[in-house]
Amino acid sequence: MFWWRTEVRPGVWVAFTDAGAGNLALHVGDDPADVVRRRELLAAEAGLADGFQYMNQVHGSAVAYIGDAPVATAGSVGPGGPTADAMVSSGRPLAVMVADCVPVVLAGETAAGRPVLAVAHAGRPGVAGGVIPATVARMRAEGAGNIRAWIGPSICGSCYEVPEGMRTDVAAAVPATWCTTSWGTPGLDLPAGARSQLEGDGVTVEYSGPCTLETDGLFSYRGDPDTGRFAGLVWTGE
Repeated sequence: MFWWRTEVRPGVWVAFTDAGAGNLALHVGDDPADVVRRRELLAAEAGLADGFQYMNQVHGSAVAYIGDAPVATAGSVGPGGPTADAMVSSGRPLAVMVADCVPVVLAGETAAGRPVLAVAHAGRPGVAGGVIPATVARMRAEGAGNIRAWIGPSICGSCYEVPEGMRTDVAAAVPATWCTTSWGTPGLDLPAGARSQLEGDGVTVEYSGPCTLETDGLFSYRGDPDTGRFAGLVWTGE
């Protein structure tokens, strides 16, 4: 069920699911009841009663703040959740869904020791549009310090071919994304771009996952456009 999971500080957990957890997205033509059941099983595996907060991801740079109220949409059949590509909370469990885009999970804490959690969906438009710096800024607005990040599995620069003009445009905004594929064509290295933005904002990157296209057991849209979505997760617990 979990590709990678660890307690990153006492009581704070970060994980990335794999294909064994099944598709967790409601927007890819899957049976909504099956998706809800998988989400509930995932929450139970993490020891959560209320489940994870998901969002309607639109390849933008909006950051939603999730308050302390119970997650009202976690088990609903409709898409639910805020329309955004990042979320920040003061402890509510958060989820971001991907199948080649970069899932970024972040955790910090206030001076009083209260956790500040975040997730970001960083595809090509999100990296270029600054969704990661916007997420870090929102965390700091909530008093977060000592912010660390975990970059989940995503398509690597050696595999992500794009038109030359697209590479030029994205690299103009985030130079670290410029790359060439393994077969010599223009590419974009989105994980490198995400890392550069995080480190440029003083955030320590603790983990970076493998390439989704090259790795069995992970969903990849480039490998199969009809694929599902796995999740990056952050939550508090025992």
